[in-house]
Amino acid sequence: MARVAFLGLGVMGYPMAGHLARTGHEVTVYNRTAAKAERWVTEHGGRAASTPREAAQGAEFVMACVGNDDDLRQLCTLAEGAFAGMERGAIFVDHTTVSAAVTRELAAKAAEKGVGFVDAPVSGGQAGAENGQLSVMCGGPQDQFARAEPVIAAYAKICRLMGETGAGQLTKMCNQIAIAGLVQGLAESLNFAERAGLSIPEVVEVISQGAAGSWQMVNRHKTMAAGEFDHGFAVDWMRKDLGICLATADETGASLPVTALVDQFYKDVQNMGGGRWDTSSLVARLRK
Repeated sequence: MARVAFLGLGVMGYPMAGHLARTGHEVTVYNRTAAKAERWVTEHGGRAASTPREAAQGAEFVMACVGNDDDLRQLCTLAEGAFAGMERGAIFVDHTTVSAAVTRELAAKAAEKGVGFVDAPVSGGQAGAENGQLSVMCGGPQDQFARAEPVIAAYAKICRLMGETGAGQLTKMCNQIAIAGLVQGLAESLNFAERAGLSIPEVVEVISQGAAGSWQMVNRHKTMAAGEFDHGFAVDWMRKDLGICLATADETGASLPVTALVDQFYKDVQNMGGGRWDTSSLVARLRK
């Protein structure tokens, strides 16, 4: 069991930190909204810290799950940031979905302080976090990953080292690219079935058992059919992620025509007032 700090108690971080506590780790939490950190302590024990620096002091592992590149950079590098409180030999594990560029930047700053850094974005959504069934894709030195993996296991279904620093983030980009096209295809399929007068449950029962089957189809078809989107991964966050994918594609020369198109479809959903809707709300755009 380890001394762990967890920074960021959003819809993902809150249950992830809870799994660490239930597994027996000694957990200190930090959240910008202090009341949420206090509520977490009431539920799970441990303690709450008033700054990332305070939370990181004495921790063997510092986990983070925040919003974007700027949030992560500030969390790590400000005077009251995590790096200021971490001891030599401790390891920072970043579960935020950010650019590979900021990952490499912060890993270099961590190394200057004698601190390890593993980029470890996750997939599986809020349900995966709550059930401890996340897919975790990691980048960083093998020895640092080997130390961090048993701790990450508290909320992981699978955890793999994908390569050097930044490889975890690049793998997460592959994940989001695949999801974007898949959700749009599912939205079109369900909308087509609806307009053709077919029973969506019966259509899904049949086609989900063949080559068209997917996690999105099984877990989202009912709420898509009902027009319920007040759950899951927000469109605003998906557009942030797809923006990272598209910018990285420009750097690598990769072609992402479908991803670029679906990103614009998500912009339409935002303009409909659906920025906080689940990503499956692409179907709402087709129903306009």
